[in-house]
Amino acid sequence: MINVRKLRADEFAVAVEVLSRGMQDNPLHIQAFGPVLEARIEALKRMFSIVLQRLELKGLLLGAFIEGELVGVTGMVRPRNCRPSKIETLSMLPRMLFSVGVRPLGRVGEWMSEWKKHDLREDHWHLGPVAVDAHLQGTGIGSALMTEYCAQIDQTHGVGYLETDKEANVRFYEKFGFQIIAQSTVLDIPNWFMRRPAQP
Repeated sequence: MINVRKLRADEFAVAVEVLSRGMQDNPLHIQAFGPVLEARIEALKRMFSIVLQRLELKGLLLGAFIEGELVGVTGMVRPRNCRPSKIETLSMLPRMLFSVGVRPLGRVGEWMSEWKKHDLREDHWHLGPVAVDAHLQGTGIGSALMTEYCAQIDQTHGVGYLETDKEANVRFYEKFGFQIIAQSTVLDIPNWFMRRPAQP
């Protein structure tokens, strides 16, 4: 039985662990943080610790639980909040630099810059990050998270939007009504940009 609900602040540390393990093999993360798995996971933990702080303020964090254990996480940012302001960016830069280092931060900056070019101009609920713990992927947890995400935005008749660097994810998101609206190459990795129309 999978239970999906809003995460509490005291669950964020575990959420960082789940996200880091669940996204450890994403092609963009390998390009940004390198081929050594242990080092990459540690870099992801530091990055997601910062990301979740902003998500708590700008959106909603959902967790999937099985028998009380957190097994999946997704973030969803409210309309008009998905890109940090210049002031927010300046405040985050020192923490990101300290957390991941100069070269990885440069790669992350290049990646975020390309994603920003494709961000929808219309109001939308920005999905991400989305991850299921590595050893439980393919067991329906991701579907449970996406079902709740769609239910949340459908309450407001909102548009959904996401980016992904995995072709398998494209097919997964299509099951929930997302459609490819653009493709690009980021750090030499194919990326897909997807939109889910507002539901009546």
